[in-house]
Amino acid sequence: MSLLNPVLLPPKVKAYLSQGERFIKWDDETTIASPVILRVDPKGYYLYWTYQSKEMEFLDITNIRDTRFGKFAKIPKSQKLRDVFNMDFPDNNFLLKTLTVVSGPDMVDLTFHNFVSYKENVGKSWAEDVLALVKHPLTANASRSTFLDKILVKLKMQLNPEGKIPVKNFFQMFPADRKRVEAALSACHLPKGKNDAINPEDFPESVYKSFLMSLCPRPEIDEIFTSYHAKAKPYMTKEHLTKFINQKQRDPRLNSLLFPPARPDQVRGLIDKYEPSGINVQRGQLSPEGMVWFLCGPENSVLAQDKLLLHQDMTQPLNHYFINSSH
Repeated sequence: MSLLNPVLLPPKVKAYLSQGERFIKWDDETTIASPVILRVDPKGYYLYWTYQSKEMEFLDITNIRDTRFGKFAKIPKSQKLRDVFNMDFPDNNFLLKTLTVVSGPDMVDLTFHNFVSYKENVGKSWAEDVLALVKHPLTANASRSTFLDKILVKLKMQLNPEGKIPVKNFFQMFPADRKRVEAALSACHLPKGKNDAINPEDFPESVYKSFLMSLCPRPEIDEIFTSYHAKAKPYMTKEHLTKFINQKQRDPRLNSLLFPPARPDQVRGLIDKYEPSGINVQRGQLSPEGMVWFLCGPENSVLAQDKLLLHQDMTQPLNHYFINSSH
């Protein structure tokens, strides 16, 4: 386990990014320029834009490689688009309205999403604040629970005209086994027909977690839980969980003074945080489901969060650094 108490907070999304701004999205290949409203969801997972037809396109923040504005942004080459933006007009202020978002799986296979705002210097603010979200340490080092939360956020943003979540979106989000998705929805007493829809109020985080537990059972975690919980008792106490953390998760080579073992009073906070049952929380007990969410949390990330705070200036010329090559 990396830390009992994560030291990093999720990135804060500025209010104007969530409220959205009007832009014109253009593409040189299709020579199409379309009015859109550009937004970032409140948790900072997606940059997305909505067309006048209500169609939405999503761009995962983790896939963004760069943001550019002004003279560094893309400029239309098509004469049709240049005419749309009056670029050949002598006093045109096009460069003060530009925004280009660069995305891709790597730095080679890139896609350029080009926007033009209706007001000057709006693109600059968006470029700087979106890039700040991209560079936040937790963006590239998210825990498993964050990836699961991103699915819920996207499901709740893609609503039909009646303001409901189409069930077909579940099949698209979890395409591996449709029958398992239907069974998981039924287990949560939710409609499962392809043409059905679900009220967002009927699908809070607690129901979503129950859906995931039905969809993706974790028998290996159940085995771990069984080996450490009280005999004939379907729960762990804080003492049992402390024993699991210290014996199975803690590196025995660590210095006990510099890296002291977990204490039951610290572990009680983990039970309060991850146990879904209020009654179990009051009793200080952790259920198998709570164990799953604890193992998915930031306390169990591969990289310790305190290490993400370390910063080394790697922007200097190579000959400014001492390089020790033992081989």
